[in-house]
Amino acid sequence: MGKWTHVQGWAALVVGVYAALSPIWTTHPNGNKALWTMILLGVATAVLALFSLADLGRVVSDWVIALLGVLFVASPLVMSFTVWDGYRGLAWTAWIVGTVALVAGAWDAQVSGTQQQTSGIVTGR
Repeated sequence: MGKWTHVQGWAALVVGVYAALSPIWTTHPNGNKALWTMILLGVATAVLALFSLADLGRVVSDWVIALLGVLFVASPLVMSFTVWDGYRGLAWTAWIVGTVALVAGAWDAQVSGTQQQTSGIVTGR
């Protein structure tokens, strides 16, 4: 896959931007931890997805995107913005975005790693 063509990178970019902007339209009690968690993890995911799409350290950024997906999934419990605390929208957003980021990052890293190994064998490096 070439630059800007792999769907996994685009999926990570979309969910990252969505997560970063989700506090705008998601109802929630006043809680800075939940808002800043979603914004920071979303921006980090989107930036790493851009690095991945541009082929700048793609395999590393893909695995970090997968790790950010895990952090998204864990964040409602770790940062105390669960569905039971009135953060239903943000919690569900974190879980869904996290799952998509985890799958997209791991899938893209696996594809990138396989392509690098294959190209190394073909070129004799």
